[in-house]
Amino acid sequence: MVVWKKNTDLARINATSENTIISLLGIEYTQIGDDFIEATMPVDARTHQPHGLLHGGASVVLAETLGSVAANLAVPQDRVCVGLEVNANHIRSVKKGLVTGTATAVHIGYSTQIWQIEIKNERQQLVCTSRLTVAVINRPKD
Repeated sequence: MVVWKKNTDLARINATSENTIISLLGIEYTQIGDDFIEATMPVDARTHQPHGLLHGGASVVLAETLGSVAANLAVPQDRVCVGLEVNANHIRSVKKGLVTGTATAVHIGYSTQIWQIEIKNERQQLVCTSRLTVAVINRPKD
């Protein structure tokens, strides 16, 4: 079942990342399915913590980014989603390479949404599991 209410494509979504923390960390949207969105993030000096491992905060940025984009694609044009809560469990460390995050809906309601984001390493091993809750509100007037 297709959950998206707004039309988009990868080029358009990636273009919205210019001059943001998303582009700073090298996050790139790679796939949109009927009910999921996926992005990659490099594990390098931009995303390391002092011990040379993937920083948990960088994983949370990837997770919240994916969940927020997905949530906003799943509401009509007159509605937007804003974050209420994000949590993350860090399962496995990563020193280098690329991680891939995938966001899927747990709940898409009229006033709230919940998105599950799994981040995996290049061997498809779970690195981080995260959950994002958003509020659905009327689009603010300019």
